[in-house]
Amino acid sequence: MKIVCIGGGPAGLYFALLMKQLDPAHDITVVERNRPYDTFGWGVVFSDATMDHMRQWDGVTADQIQQAFNHWDDIELLFKGRTIRSGGHGFVGIGRKKLLNILQARCEALGVKLVFETEADSDLDYPDADLVIASDGINSRVRSRYAEVFKPDIVTRPNRYIWLGTQRLYDAFTFDFQRTEHGWFQAHIYKFDETTSTFIVECPEHVWLAHGLDRADPADSIAFCERLFADNLQGHALMSNARHLRGSAWLNFQRVVCGQWWLKNQHGSHVVLMGDAVHTAHFAIGSGTKLALEDAIELVRQFKRLGDRPEQIGAVLSSYQAERSVETLRIQNAAWNAMEWFEVCGQRYCDQLEPEQFMYSMLTRSQRISHENLRLRDAGWLEGYERWFAQRALEQAGVAAPAATAKPTPPMFTPYRLRGLTLKNRVVVSPMAQYSAVDGVVGDYHLVHLGARALGGAALVMAEMTCTSPEARITPGCPGLWTDEQGAAWARIVDWVHAHSDAAIGVQIGHAGPKGSTCAPWQGGGMDQALPEGEGQGDGLRNWGLLAASAQPYLPDGQVPRAMTRADMDRVKTDFVAAAGRAAQAGFDWLELHCAHGYLLSSFLSPLTNHRQDEHGGPLENRLRYPLEVAAAVRAAWPADRPMSVRISAHDWVAGGNTPAEAVAMAKAFKAVGVDLVDVSSGQVSPDQKPTYGRMYQTPFADRVRQEAGIATMAVGAISEADHVNAIIAAGRADLCAVGRPHLANPAWTLAEAARIGHTPIRWPRQLVSGKSQMESLAQRAAQQAAQAAGGAK
Repeated sequence: MKIVCIGGGPAGLYFALLMKQLDPAHDITVVERNRPYDTFGWGVVFSDATMDHMRQWDGVTADQIQQAFNHWDDIELLFKGRTIRSGGHGFVGIGRKKLLNILQARCEALGVKLVFETEADSDLDYPDADLVIASDGINSRVRSRYAEVFKPDIVTRPNRYIWLGTQRLYDAFTFDFQRTEHGWFQAHIYKFDETTSTFIVECPEHVWLAHGLDRADPADSIAFCERLFADNLQGHALMSNARHLRGSAWLNFQRVVCGQWWLKNQHGSHVVLMGDAVHTAHFAIGSGTKLALEDAIELVRQFKRLGDRPEQIGAVLSSYQAERSVETLRIQNAAWNAMEWFEVCGQRYCDQLEPEQFMYSMLTRSQRISHENLRLRDAGWLEGYERWFAQRALEQAGVAAPAATAKPTPPMFTPYRLRGLTLKNRVVVSPMAQYSAVDGVVGDYHLVHLGARALGGAALVMAEMTCTSPEARITPGCPGLWTDEQGAAWARIVDWVHAHSDAAIGVQIGHAGPKGSTCAPWQGGGMDQALPEGEGQGDGLRNWGLLAASAQPYLPDGQVPRAMTRADMDRVKTDFVAAAGRAAQAGFDWLELHCAHGYLLSSFLSPLTNHRQDEHGGPLENRLRYPLEVAAAVRAAWPADRPMSVRISAHDWVAGGNTPAEAVAMAKAFKAVGVDLVDVSSGQVSPDQKPTYGRMYQTPFADRVRQEAGIATMAVGAISEADHVNAIIAAGRADLCAVGRPHLANPAWTLAEAARIGHTPIRWPRQLVSGKSQMESLAQRAAQQAAQAAGGAK
């Protein structure tokens, strides 16, 4: 085949040499606009795993890079006068120029033609090429030419950064945070050769503007950074090797994602994007070069698998995109998390967190490094942090420290106090609708369901949404607290939980609003489907009328609710207060007000469902008015020594709906009327929602609300293992974690996870304790077998 690589960066060069190595008969040319053996930029960084991958494909190149790179394991934080270091992270740093020189020399040795000082305007300049690799960088001309096909999504991020170097040498990947009168700056620093370190300085746009850096030339910007980081630099200068010396040297990162990666041009040549032309990853995770090199490896792997002949190119490129786009998206998502952390750290973490917790939050910023992964990297550092965290948790909860143990208490098993209630750990059984009440009265099913989970190790068991009136129900099977009979039925369950477990039990009260009068999920219509007109579902109940902020159905073909009048609001508020009183009389330890998921109070909060023209509609301040009125009345009716939370939808996942910024404002408003904690969920406000799912996908909303609103939060959603809970709690992203579906599958999920991670001090109910040692030994054996299998795989 005849192959032309437009752009002589890591992607184009590495693909060229690997493809030439696959078959020396291929005619391969790399076209580069710069001079021979010349490049611009400082160092690049990638992981040990990337080096191992490269070694499998071309040991010669890998060995040459290994001889030239600087390797380090440690990450060091300089923050608030403290220096904290963690090891075992395994990074490779190498000068960009050196890396490209190695790849260029290797290409020449294999017979790849290198054409320098040539600007390739288009893939059409090479009409006889079978394959054109468009590795022409973030500002790819080829991508721009075929934008309607490649469908690039380019997002310019708000932070400003300047890429500099220094001759001060560092022995760890160093992060330095400095506060100024206008805000925080951070530096990302790493050594990449025997004489030089990369020194990237980053800050938010408003901080950059406040310091007048938009008007500073490169020399002035460098001088500013030298003054700011003078203690760190220890007399060394900062240097720039940017070719342009006019205008600002500060940049905005651009995130690039393409919907299509390849096409066939008018000459019949196949054209494929590679490297930064098709995707970018923020320097906060250091994966841009990794992505480029692994693009090259994957494309060559597909040619090796399917055949490196012209007639196979289309199939190869299709398979390449299908395989590579999944891994790329995973890396980009992690890079996005890391990038966002640095964008908001000054506003969200720098002032709020102590250095120890700040370090933990920074290390886990991408959500790729988990709690147990940190233990593998540096067990000593993590155990020290766990002891630090546990001590502060004990102080917060007012609990005496237990006898010293060889192993520290994992964060998820530390106590937490809110008002007069002390929870034994940070795990909450989520409210999970069971739709099994009769006329709102709970029975034996609920006793078994909630009782089993109270015995299962969680600190707090939340009953499902319990309705304030017959018309407030979602389905005919929803429980209620609108009669004394219902209150007595709940008291039976609460008494049982208190008598037979050390768990607390809470109730979530709510009103279905526009999502009421529907079938249970297993009944004919299914979830959110209205009851058949004029009949109930086997209990003789008729379809009932609905209330909402506005006369808008949840589903397009659903029952249209009546927009609430002032009289309706007063009556419903009275119902909420009465339900709270019955909940208190029943002995519940915790009360939650449901203001999420499109139910009645949520319908006021979201602009998607609130179209009122009165004082309850329009801006968020007005939309909050009635939910706050209800919350204040419920708080007044609920005992002062018992906690009260509010569940909100922090993101509607629909354009024009509420976003996390509105969630912060909601949280502040609820805090002002006495709410103690915000249970941060999202979605279910509109059937048009398009959530971005993933593990712990809603946790960032809880994190933001906690830090910016200054209120305790509960994280929910796709939290399914101890590692998730430990990471969330340890980083301060939430104070509690609600776990739902895993508790449906296993009522003793918390006890099982304690055994799995080796936390043996956890108490079991005395009737069940004979199973404790067996579960722990089985978990220990499984861990040993997994470790042996991992060792064998290496």
